[in-house]
Amino acid sequence: MKEFKGYKRGINLGGWLSQCEHTQAHYKSFITENDLRIISKWGLDHIRLPIDYELVRADDDSFKEEGFAHIDRCLEWCEKNKLNMILDLHKTAGFSFDEKADDFFRSSLLQDKFVTLWEELSRRYGKFSSRLSFELLNEVVDENVADIWNDIIKRTIPAIRKLAPTIKILVGGVQNNSVLWVRKLDEPFDDNVVYTFHFYEPLIFTHQSAYWVDRMPTDFSTEYPSELQKYIEEAERFLPLMNQSFIEIVGSKKADIDFFKKAFADAISTAEERNAALYCGEYGVIDKAPLNSTLNWFSDIHSVFEEFNISRAAWTYKGKDFGITDKHYSEIADKLVLLL
Repeated sequence: MKEFKGYKRGINLGGWLSQCEHTQAHYKSFITENDLRIISKWGLDHIRLPIDYELVRADDDSFKEEGFAHIDRCLEWCEKNKLNMILDLHKTAGFSFDEKADDFFRSSLLQDKFVTLWEELSRRYGKFSSRLSFELLNEVVDENVADIWNDIIKRTIPAIRKLAPTIKILVGGVQNNSVLWVRKLDEPFDDNVVYTFHFYEPLIFTHQSAYWVDRMPTDFSTEYPSELQKYIEEAERFLPLMNQSFIEIVGSKKADIDFFKKAFADAISTAEERNAALYCGEYGVIDKAPLNSTLNWFSDIHSVFEEFNISRAAWTYKGKDFGITDKHYSEIADKLVLLL
């Protein structure tokens, strides 16, 4: 499969410029240059930087120089520490993957704002194409907007190409960048388009005891690997949003290496058929899971990443209930970092 050069192993900086309290105090303290030094010493080659549109755009649609300054600074830190960077638009005007806001897909005005934002980002950062890539939008949720999303992609990429003709552009499918929806994306616009997906399956394991999941007990615990039927039965009790159809489509009886291979198979085939690189932009295990099971899960998914040359970035470096540098992981941190 085509290689996504310079972006083999990475980690997200979630919670810094996205999904956060949008204040200068937070921006200046949550991540510092020393964090980039640590990531570089881990042997990783890139970071994925999620940003929300309000970081760089005011309510009157003017651009906020103080917001761009934080992106500029991160780019400088990356260059000093020999790291590449993916600039991920995590939320745009009218769409938020985690708040059921999707007016964006019904409003030509909001779509115009999306394109002009990417034009501005391209004007400022297109010149860094040797060490920077763009990700158009994080985790489109509703499968019913798949065709609309493809049309928006077809409109946005040419606008970027006028200013950044060779920069890599990442596009993901619906159902939260589901690996099963990669094939539903249109053929790549050009040779510099990368297909991306996210993977947190089995959800009942990676999100166990998650306080934001309805009906999920805060003391629930489950292990990995396990029979998938066990996960399904657990999910039926208190995780109705678990994608049981995903497991049925994959067709495995057990969550193990074979489960990952089957889950990724169609995306891998699609990428190979269309000569596109494949990238997993998010994957990880909540900081409530048993430590040995966490290591088992990371070990299995990484084995499959390596076997099929899939580039990736773990979720996440710090905070957001998945932070690899947080206290929960301290006992296994060294082993976990080796698996990234």
